[in-house]
Amino acid sequence: MKATVFRGPGKVEIEDVAKPKLQKSTDAVIKIIRACVCGSDLWWYRGLADRPIGSIVGHEALGIIDEVGSDVTDLKKGDFVIVPFTCGCGHCAACLAGFDGDCLDQEPAGNTGYQAEYLRFSNANWALVKVPGQPKDYSEEKLNSLLTLADVMATGYHAARTAEVKDGDTVVVMGDGAVGLCGVIAAKLRGAKRIIAMSRHEDRQKLAKEFGATDIVPERGDEAVKRVMALTNNVGADAVLECVGTEQSVDTAVKVGRPGAVVGRVGIPQKPEMNTNNLFFKNIGLRGGIAAVTTYDKKVLLDAVMNDKINPGKVFTKKFALDDIKAAYDAMDKREAIKSLVIVSED
Repeated sequence: MKATVFRGPGKVEIEDVAKPKLQKSTDAVIKIIRACVCGSDLWWYRGLADRPIGSIVGHEALGIIDEVGSDVTDLKKGDFVIVPFTCGCGHCAACLAGFDGDCLDQEPAGNTGYQAEYLRFSNANWALVKVPGQPKDYSEEKLNSLLTLADVMATGYHAARTAEVKDGDTVVVMGDGAVGLCGVIAAKLRGAKRIIAMSRHEDRQKLAKEFGATDIVPERGDEAVKRVMALTNNVGADAVLECVGTEQSVDTAVKVGRPGAVVGRVGIPQKPEMNTNNLFFKNIGLRGGIAAVTTYDKKVLLDAVMNDKINPGKVFTKKFALDDIKAAYDAMDKREAIKSLVIVSED
């Protein structure tokens, strides 16, 4: 089968590799129909994070079940599924508490290799999210939105949930990539009255407003803090969604929150330490981490997409064939695409 393989910074190649097989009774093999490139993929693509040379990449997909293990009883061959980047078991302490992104029974490095024709997926019975019908039953727009439920929409929702966004809140969203834009959607979905999107790119500002942002702040650092405080009568935001992960973004997120605000942090941390004293002196709460994708999809997000309450698939602004995967990465690396959609199969 064809798969996307990492060959060093700036290099991804389509190579022929062995089709995956069931290894455990809890596995499924999935035929991938849609995949995509994530902003987090750019960290190793740009050489800013380590990744093994020769590894198969990608962690977001839609697919059709090709084969299931003997303990997979809720799904069968031919089912249409969202393939989350998390592989929660559904019954450990973390999953039962609603944090399947931290499942205690996940395989190490088990959530990769989705930019390929087939994928072996562990903990399939609970972690996969079944979609009614078949891909042919849905428009391209709907398929795109369903694909976001494999990661970015669920991650944006995790930022909003852990920041405790509620009706009437003023929310600041740090980051205008796909996750940040989905954070805007999530904040609105949870009832935020005012949503301040931190963005300095016109195409992303436009989409943020379409998704529900009421204000746009293009400044960075201290100037951004001043602008947000001016917009909030020097009070600050009730909740802050940190969707970047850089030192500056985390620092700004803490500073724009009002006393007692909560920061929902989902940007992958790029610096191992932070000054928690800044939290202490304003009673700022810090939550967040790896999204509980399956939990959010099953409880909230699949229904929201199916009933047209949200349309996060608009974050895909360019489309590529699997054979053109290098161009898909380059489009995001050069900010020519907010998020690159990858068509793996039309079946």
